[in-house]
Amino acid sequence: MTRWLLLLLGGTLLGGIVHLTTMLILPRTATQDAYARLSEVATEVNKMVPVPPATPQRSTIPFTDPAFAVAVCRYDLSAAPIKFTAPVSVAYTSVSFYTRSGVAYYAINDRAAGRRVIELNLMTTQQREDLPEEEDVTAADRLIVESPTAIGLIVLRAFAPEPGMMPMVRNTVAAARCGS
Repeated sequence: MTRWLLLLLGGTLLGGIVHLTTMLILPRTATQDAYARLSEVATEVNKMVPVPPATPQRSTIPFTDPAFAVAVCRYDLSAAPIKFTAPVSVAYTSVSFYTRSGVAYYAINDRAAGRRVIELNLMTTQQREDLPEEEDVTAADRLIVESPTAIGLIVLRAFAPEPGMMPMVRNTVAAARCGS
């Protein structure tokens, strides 16, 4: 009886160790992560690019809702901060910021922005500290987001409440800008 309990305990412990190890290591060793998949679409850095709609054969972003138009910007802040501007669509617009490893660190939607255009400056903590003092006074009018890493992704999503409104929503998403 004791032998079976020890074998069961040892098997459970070994299974737990293997499970935890693979769950922690696999995301770091995956070659087709979100950044790599979106790099195929957004080939230029610091430029907003609309993501093609998902088809049954190919989907750049898995499980994408077909009622949303999506655009992506791969950013690199090593040279300078970037300015992001996106017009608000008819129904709903959201912007999410991710690090290179896929960790979301900031998100905003049109209701939180409270304007017809979502405008913000994206910079690293060091670049924020290097801002002149008088720049900080005028920064109250604009939103400054600090990125924890120099490279990452900005994902813009806009909702089309009816299928006939999708071309208009795609035009709105295509008008977004990400750059110096």
